[in-house]
Amino acid sequence: MPEFLIGTTFLILLLSGSILLLIFNYRNRQMIFHESFKKAQDQYEKSLITTQLEIQEQTFQNISREIHDNIGLSLTLAKLQLNTFDWSEIEKSSAKLESSIQLLSASIAQLSDISKSLNADIIIQQGLLQALEEETQRIRQADQFELRYEVKGSPVFMDSNKELIIFRIIQEAFNNVIKHANASAVQLQLDYCPEQIQILVTDNGRGFDPERNRNGGNAGLKNMETRAQILKGEMQVFSSAESGTNLIFTIPIE
Repeated sequence: MPEFLIGTTFLILLLSGSILLLIFNYRNRQMIFHESFKKAQDQYEKSLITTQLEIQEQTFQNISREIHDNIGLSLTLAKLQLNTFDWSEIEKSSAKLESSIQLLSASIAQLSDISKSLNADIIIQQGLLQALEEETQRIRQADQFELRYEVKGSPVFMDSNKELIIFRIIQEAFNNVIKHANASAVQLQLDYCPEQIQILVTDNGRGFDPERNRNGGNAGLKNMETRAQILKGEMQVFSSAESGTNLIFTIPIE
């Protein structure tokens, strides 16, 4: 009888151990599956976002070429025609025509600037810092607010694709200020550190509730955050009503 109890107890323990082992293996496989699924999902989302940005960038290039090749050419021809006009026959209209030439000249210059800002070649040919120098100068000429641009640390030249994404982030930040902030002063600061670059865009505008804007689907904020994440970076937003806005982007240098 004791031998039977011992044998039965052993079988129960063996069966219990086998069941526990099966449960452990099942949970372990389930965990591995969830981790693999999460990685695949993250990779898919990143690939999707990258594809969307590539399409957007291609659209920028097409618009840039369209402005340069067609609209710019038409305006230039119109200006040439006005310049060859016989002013002696239309003294009364001369002031109006002179004004038209000035407007056309300004339009051609503005379209040229827009074309350059949309074209990725500026990053490849001149690098991020020079591209930002020209972009800030273009915005200053619009005379909507005072703009300060400052670079700290020792600049590091990165891959042109990475610099292009950073350039687009800053362009989007400026665009948000122009459209929403009603600011009189804006500052762009790039701080180069040994392992990362920190980008600060501040304004003294009306401010907003960051969480409400994110949840409400603010496309500008979402675009900037998505681009920063593609570079394995992050975006921080500090803002409140009537207190201005601070955008801080931290991008690793690889």
